[in-house]
Amino acid sequence: MTKKEIVKQISEKLGLTQLKVKEIVQETFDSIIATLLEERRIELRNFGVFEVKRRKPRKARNPRTGVRVDVDAKYVVTFKPGKEMEEEVRKLDAADSKPKPQVTLPPERRETPPAVTLPPEPAAAPAPANPQPS
Repeated sequence: MTKKEIVKQISEKLGLTQLKVKEIVQETFDSIIATLLEERRIELRNFGVFEVKRRKPRKARNPRTGVRVDVDAKYVVTFKPGKEMEEEVRKLDAADSKPKPQVTLPPERRETPPAVTLPPEPAAAPAPANPQPS
């Protein structure tokens, strides 16, 4: 779902113009960002907690070359869903009988070295069509 779709949905539900709802939604997002920059944490009851955390510097591996590289420390935003959201999302598991999708980690979080491409094996000599008895 996009911000535009959120605006449209709220507009229809509340009977407000999309322009006014867009301003409200954008102001909400701007306030969340400003709070994260100033206080490094914002807790929205029944929704979740956004928090700014510092990742330590680490060693990683370039997936193409396999060369080890240094990754600098950096700040990241984390999100921990609230209890109510967690419970609602867990209901999806009970209702969904499909297999869970495979999670693919980004290259910098993978522990295995990159795949090595081996040259093709030489083709075996074909067996004779009419074997002669010996």
